[in-house]
Amino acid sequence: MKKTSSAAEPRTVSGTNLEYARSHNRRAVLETVRLNGQLTRADLARLTALTPQTVSNIAAELLDAGMLLAGQPLREGARGQPAIPLTLNPDGAYAVGMQLDHQMLVALALDLSGRVRVRLEAPVSRPSPDEALPLISDLLQRLRRESGLDWGRLLGLGLVMPGPFGVEGMTSVGPTTLPGWEGVDAAGLERALGLPVLLEKDATAAAIGERLYGMASELRNFVYLFIGAGLGAGLFLDGRLYTGGRRNAGEAGHMMVVPAGRPCDCGNCGCLERYVSLQALYEELGIAGGPLATPEHLAARGIDAAGERWLDAAAGPLRQAINILESMLDIDAVVLGGLLPPVWQEALMARLHPLPLSVRSSSGERVRQGSAGRDVVALGAAALLVFDEFNPQYEVLLKGGRR
Repeated sequence: MKKTSSAAEPRTVSGTNLEYARSHNRRAVLETVRLNGQLTRADLARLTALTPQTVSNIAAELLDAGMLLAGQPLREGARGQPAIPLTLNPDGAYAVGMQLDHQMLVALALDLSGRVRVRLEAPVSRPSPDEALPLISDLLQRLRRESGLDWGRLLGLGLVMPGPFGVEGMTSVGPTTLPGWEGVDAAGLERALGLPVLLEKDATAAAIGERLYGMASELRNFVYLFIGAGLGAGLFLDGRLYTGGRRNAGEAGHMMVVPAGRPCDCGNCGCLERYVSLQALYEELGIAGGPLATPEHLAARGIDAAGERWLDAAAGPLRQAINILESMLDIDAVVLGGLLPPVWQEALMARLHPLPLSVRSSSGERVRQGSAGRDVVALGAAALLVFDEFNPQYEVLLKGGRR
């Protein structure tokens, strides 16, 4: 057996502790109430497989914190205590979501039930951090004033933007990314803004928004393809978000699908987003970089001959990418969404058929159109905080990485 040098870093297997288990169980109770609307403590014990005493303790904690509300007894019995239904308190907590892209900063405040309480937006033009931070701070103050919400119950800010993050040679280059953000992290934003911040890619946030508020609520395994200036993907695997080791999982736009194809700003050729993205469409229409390069113009313009050429050029690479994703991940469906107007999305989906055979070809609708609406990214940005409160994270029980 080869001896290990005493200077070598020891290999470990992390255990768990009561605090991690408690955090997980709290999330499990909240998520179960959210999914079912109204449950008694006995219902919760049965559905979560927790002991009645554990459920009672967690319920008492959440009631005291204002996250849950207790209803009127469902029945009076001769034996034991009457069953008290528990529901989510919409005003138990709030979260702010912001979507920062090339042309717009969208901000909204979400309550615990997922209802948007106020929405604001401000125009931008590929802002750097120094340009964006004053706008973000201003919108936060306006949200606070105009919503009338108890800001003491604010969970924090979810801020999302195009990725990838921190990849040498691929970050903040070209027209599909934002300049100057490669050195910015959540801790720096928290210091600047004075509140908790979760930083995420737009495609990942869109997947969360679609899972919580759109048609993907029943899907445990899906990929959300977000068509923006570039193309990204959010991955939900086994009911949980997968972000990868450096939070860059889902950079589907840089899958090389056309050998010796169009050059990409990442340095490669034939990347998917050179065919399937708003930027690729704007180039085909001859409006890239001009004032007409907006989703609103696309919606008003409709699909003309140049648009048909883009659809024809995009369908083949996208069809191949779907086959790769299905074959690698064995997902239930690919969900198509983003900033591409619905009429263009529908036309692109129609061009995909027939899809090539894959492990997912036996039954069900393989490609589906997202339904969470135009604010799916901002919804997902706010839901990052709500999701962190709700979603049972089994990986924390193994302490295999960050929370």
